[in-house]
Amino acid sequence: MEAVVDTSSAVAPGSDAPGVDRKERIVRTIFLFAIPFIMISMMFATYMSTMHSPHPRGMPVAVIGSDAQAQAVGEQLHAASGDATEVRAVASRGEAVDLLKNRKIVAALQPPAAGGDAATILTAMAAGASQATTAQQLLAPVAIQQQWTTTVDDIAPLPDGDRAGIAVLFAAMGMMLAGYVPLSMLLGGLPHLLRLRRFLPLLAGWSAATSTIIWLILGPIVGAVDGHYLTFLGIGMLATAAVGLTQLLFTKVMGPFAVLLGMLLYVVFGMPSSNLAVPVYSMPGFFQFLHGILPLPAAGEALRSALYFEHRSIAPHLITLAVWIIAALVLCLLKERSASGTTIPGAPPVTDPDAKLPAFAGGPLRSKRFRYIAVPAFPLTILTVVVGVMSFSMHDPQPHKIPVAILAANPAQADQAADGLRQRLDGILDIQVATSVPEATERIRDRDIVAAFALPTERGGTATLYSSSAAGYSQQTMVRSIFQQISAAQQMPLATNDLTPLHTTDTMGSNSLYVGMSWIMSGFLIMAVLRGGAPHLRRLRQFVPYLGGWAIGMSVWLWLLFDVIIDAVSGPPLAMIGFGVLTILAVALATGVFTRTLGLPAIIPVMAVMVMAGVPASGGGLSIYMVPELFQPLRHLLPLPAAVDTARSLTYFGGTATGHNLLIIAVWAGAGLLLNLAIDRWLRRRERRTDASHPSIALETSAARVDTGQVEPANAY
Repeated sequence: MEAVVDTSSAVAPGSDAPGVDRKERIVRTIFLFAIPFIMISMMFATYMSTMHSPHPRGMPVAVIGSDAQAQAVGEQLHAASGDATEVRAVASRGEAVDLLKNRKIVAALQPPAAGGDAATILTAMAAGASQATTAQQLLAPVAIQQQWTTTVDDIAPLPDGDRAGIAVLFAAMGMMLAGYVPLSMLLGGLPHLLRLRRFLPLLAGWSAATSTIIWLILGPIVGAVDGHYLTFLGIGMLATAAVGLTQLLFTKVMGPFAVLLGMLLYVVFGMPSSNLAVPVYSMPGFFQFLHGILPLPAAGEALRSALYFEHRSIAPHLITLAVWIIAALVLCLLKERSASGTTIPGAPPVTDPDAKLPAFAGGPLRSKRFRYIAVPAFPLTILTVVVGVMSFSMHDPQPHKIPVAILAANPAQADQAADGLRQRLDGILDIQVATSVPEATERIRDRDIVAAFALPTERGGTATLYSSSAAGYSQQTMVRSIFQQISAAQQMPLATNDLTPLHTTDTMGSNSLYVGMSWIMSGFLIMAVLRGGAPHLRRLRQFVPYLGGWAIGMSVWLWLLFDVIIDAVSGPPLAMIGFGVLTILAVALATGVFTRTLGLPAIIPVMAVMVMAGVPASGGGLSIYMVPELFQPLRHLLPLPAAVDTARSLTYFGGTATGHNLLIIAVWAGAGLLLNLAIDRWLRRRERRTDASHPSIALETSAARVDTGQVEPANAY
């Protein structure tokens, strides 16, 4: 999403510049639309294909002990888990702890002492919460088969301020953004700074400044990190320099298209191979290989080593970053000394640094002083928004006001149980009373409540907890944990009933989030590209045909990608495609209101609202009842929550309860259409005033439009 600024060299569709024939115009139009198509396709094809159904692959675990019992347990574990684990034997608990702290294993099972039945599972949540949980799920059944009781010993717990373990993820992602986003701005606005002798001191200062900002956000502001400023500064400078120098090399060779390669390496391939969100041992082998090579995993694992593991095993990750720096530096030097020298494809053909150039693609000509401020401000704002909003919303997931219903054989019993739970769990659960099981289960399927707790119908009977993993895996896990504790305290057996289970191709329940995000990004990326590469499309009637074709084409392509090619989403095709078209159009029209009036910088507030605030408000990953409460009202207002819930409903619930979502999208589309029409009128009035007050300028501008199909940069909006 941050790469939209790199459309500055795209030529506008339909350009009639002298010497440009029809065939060349068609080619340039295709390239213009190819940029967002490639970005969206490579991002969501990779994320959906790797994360729709992750499962352990060679996860290293250990069994503690050297006696016959430990050997037998190891063999049993290997037989039960197959290729999911790589089992090794260690002689002592101390050796297992060392391996855990060095991240050579992800968990260890310590059998009971002679004559006992209490086994221990050793994990390290700071090495990855999801990874530790997966390992427990692999080891616990073996202990149960041996009729052992088990306790979990977390030898490296996460701090209270970062219970989700996302600090290193967003810190490393921020360092990637700081490294590769500014190069596109420099190429178009300050190309003279792309010489190594000028670039290196700027990169050093920029790396220090952005690393400090990332630490300030995650530390003093959000509270996910306590101290460690120098750690962030050192690793941040290394990571940002590695990415920045590599992206400089790509830019010198590929010009504006370097962003595609950079985005592929740092973000698209970097995220699934990072081991920061999803265990790398649940990814295909190709991404496990990339884990030891790419900058994002290196930066994240280096931070993890320093923050939680006393700098153990940090050296390989720092060496990885150093290799990227040295290799990129040497190749940049060779490029500058080659026959092509300092020539960069797509760079403005100017040699005077003081010559006026647009600070943003498609914008007016600006002075060098203005560009010195605007060019770094753009990526810095993106960095602040991404790291700030996402870390604030996800660093400390706490359940609050989860709507659940209580069922009992008679209303009085249900009311009494509900009152008792309200006193004990006030603020955590929103307790309601249902009159029947069919009523409660229907409300669960309509996503009005998360779960229903049915009390036993007789003394000593079994209670039942109804929920739906398809409505939200994280919230189902939370309510099950809560009611299992309640039932255990009451010595009441508890049965669980998953009314709508997740498909085997959607084991994390995140597919609907990726579908919704792909629609949203298709909408706002196309307007950013048109603003940067086709600023002459000034009227709604001019660009609406492009938007219509884009919306239909992208919605059909995304359905083919997710359903037919990857086989991860199985909603009704016409409904999925139709809602996708409406969502893309609505977001594009809304985005156009800002890009047509404020220019390319407008994508920052659009991104902040549509994506950064939309993700936590959608419940597509973390439950809406586990993020800060200010996001709850946004789920009824923003397009992304509506898109995610609709994709989920069409896939799992037969399209029920989607009318409100359709209304949200329609309101955004209608408001965007009306405001764009108002902007058309404003532009016409402004042009008439210009024509009346400056006839000579108007004559020159009209001639320019006839000859080139574009507006003069000084008059661009």
